[in-house]
Amino acid sequence: MASIILGILLILVPLPLSAEAQTSGNLTFSNSLTANDRNSSLLSPSGEFAFGFQKMGQGVHLLAIWFEMIEEKTIVWSANGDNLAPEGSKVQLIANRGLVLTDPRGRELWYSNLTATGLAGLAYAAMLDTGNFILASASHVNLWDSFSQPTDTILPTQQLNLGATVTARYSEMNYSAGRFHFKLREDGNLSFYATPHPLDDESDIYWRSNTPGSGIQLIFNQSGQVSLTARNGTVLKVITSVTNLTSGFYQRAILEYDGVFRHYVHPKLANLSSGWPKGWSNVSDPVPENICTSIVQNIGSGACGLNSYCTLGNDLRPRCQCPLGYTLLDSMNEMNGCIQEFAPQNCNGSRRETDQFDFREMPNTDWPRSDYEHSAAPTEEWCREACRADCLCAVAIFNRETCWKKKLPLSNGRMDLSEDGKALIKFRINDSTSKSTGNGNKNSTLIIIGSVLLSSSVFVNLLLLLITYLIYRSFRSRDSKLSQPVQINQAIGTQTFTYQELQEATDQFKEELGRGAFGTVYKGVLRSEYTNFVAVKLLATRTGESEKEFEREVIAIGQTNHKNLVQLLGYCNEGQHRLLVYEFMSNGTLADFLFGASRPSWYRRIEIACDVARGLSYLHDDCTRHIIHCDIKPQNILLDGSLTAKISDFGLAKLLMANQTRTTTGVRGTRGYLAPEWFKNMPISSKVDVYSFGILLVELICCRKNYKPESEIEAQIVLVDWAYDCYHDGSILKLVESDDEASSDIKRVGRFVMTALWCIQEDPSLRPTMKKITQMLEGAVEVPVPPVSSSFITSV
Repeated sequence: MASIILGILLILVPLPLSAEAQTSGNLTFSNSLTANDRNSSLLSPSGEFAFGFQKMGQGVHLLAIWFEMIEEKTIVWSANGDNLAPEGSKVQLIANRGLVLTDPRGRELWYSNLTATGLAGLAYAAMLDTGNFILASASHVNLWDSFSQPTDTILPTQQLNLGATVTARYSEMNYSAGRFHFKLREDGNLSFYATPHPLDDESDIYWRSNTPGSGIQLIFNQSGQVSLTARNGTVLKVITSVTNLTSGFYQRAILEYDGVFRHYVHPKLANLSSGWPKGWSNVSDPVPENICTSIVQNIGSGACGLNSYCTLGNDLRPRCQCPLGYTLLDSMNEMNGCIQEFAPQNCNGSRRETDQFDFREMPNTDWPRSDYEHSAAPTEEWCREACRADCLCAVAIFNRETCWKKKLPLSNGRMDLSEDGKALIKFRINDSTSKSTGNGNKNSTLIIIGSVLLSSSVFVNLLLLLITYLIYRSFRSRDSKLSQPVQINQAIGTQTFTYQELQEATDQFKEELGRGAFGTVYKGVLRSEYTNFVAVKLLATRTGESEKEFEREVIAIGQTNHKNLVQLLGYCNEGQHRLLVYEFMSNGTLADFLFGASRPSWYRRIEIACDVARGLSYLHDDCTRHIIHCDIKPQNILLDGSLTAKISDFGLAKLLMANQTRTTTGVRGTRGYLAPEWFKNMPISSKVDVYSFGILLVELICCRKNYKPESEIEAQIVLVDWAYDCYHDGSILKLVESDDEASSDIKRVGRFVMTALWCIQEDPSLRPTMKKITQMLEGAVEVPVPPVSSSFITSV
């Protein structure tokens, strides 16, 4: 009987919570909306639209407007895409400020930009049935509305005046500002741009309405037509149009993250038309019809990222792909471009490596405006050889007896039937290609003997039996090891969990937070004294290396206690199951924070640099057993709710005895952050972390990745090279010239750059300790002039 009552209570309890989460009426000075798991929102009178918080994952929320009465809660407007709100944030009306979004600590994340007159008369906020969210006076005069501040979507009854801008979001699930936008220009044109801040360069515009005049408006009427009209109501140009559409449909028109403007409809469930699909349907021709061929920029990447190419799918959507031999820069965003997977051709005059390269053919493909040379070519083979002999040539296009050479980075890539030429993609042949050793006779003899033996069926059968036995022994040995718990020093003082406990805590490993080389991290909640979220790392790889990784991580971080290290709460060491339980870091990785669409403040970056330096100083000098992390990079620095930086992922860590300063080990870490001694068979010390921190510090100063092949200026492709040049030339301001906060603090910028240059010295003995570096960053000691070195840059 008790279990039945409990079951009824479990069903009934969510009902009042849901009722509280969605409220009708107005938002006034006396109430507010809170970001939590229930997606707190304010409904329009009909309930068709909602204003409030949408959960975006990892404990962060988007203040938005969406369609409420359909299963897919499609967002049509957002306030803080560039600055997501953590759990517990609030939006409320504040006198003399307007509508304000604040985080749990009261810090302002976004506010409505009201005039002084508007602030004086402000009385309430309301969600209307048109999808417009308004701030109004007591006499119901509209003081501010979302329709006049569009993001990427417009709705029926909405109209935009001259100067209005609509900006696409960064990606499908990232609502920060992307690079595509359209604008109603003073010359009467609706113009689409492929760059976020165009310089009136014609190549920045990839579509225009060709409607000269003044005083035009963009209007989305209730009958389903998006058009440009004159002030007197005359329709100058129809952008999209839907015919025979009834009031039983929702509509929206959106500039999507791929740069294409599309018009969608969705049936209202109460009046579902027979045969109409239940989801959103694109009901008009896309604008432009083929963005792959519409964008041809003099400066810029084109429809897709640099070194990639665009193709139009059967659904008329662009697809961004890498040529053979190239891979995505960002596996989560195909529009961010590609990078070579192989070493580029040597340009040394004495050895051009021409025999090490061949070509892959791609018909109907081109990268227009990436040419640096062209010449008459009688044959395709002639074009191949011309590119092979030119170390700068990455791609050759053969078209109508002409050979066009192109070098990296490649831009405006497209594969389309309208392209007549054939692309010849240069790639490095495998190093496994056979080479003469000078022992031809001996090798030939061995080959003949081997052939005779292998031709014998008796020999083959014996060989197969031997292989089968060895494989069987290997599996038995491995399974025996895996069935035994890893021996971990119990003195580390962390809690142990059963596998079942962690399954329940993560809801069967439902919400993934991230993925690494040895396992996957999931979000969970423990039924214990820990009331907050936790991060559970599941080591899924059943290899000897993953076993060692588990031991290293538990021992390394279990013995530490510092505010700038992620805290290990416990682990599971049950049978074949290996799991680690960490404190939950609600603001994700430094990589996402630093390299996203919006730039973090200079002063926040200063704090993060000092946080990481203090954490490393503790690992190197203050632990019972000194620890070399071996993989310092932005992806392994996590940020908590207050944006305090903490070092994580000790899977590659190397432990030292108290009296030990150096060790020998195989190469560990991530390319681009590795110190030179990893590749020189030298003893490894804590100075490898110092080197990695130096790369990280330059990235924090300039707010960009160390390697940026799409950079328009060749000298800026490798950031530390550029930083060294700027320091050497006395032009450090160039590194932060677009950052007003950092530019006004140029003395500290100089100190940080000098500190970074000390960190990345090729000779480990010249690099300071992390304790000394922390003092340099904090200004406690003077930073001496770093040595002039021509070699450390090339080792990056």
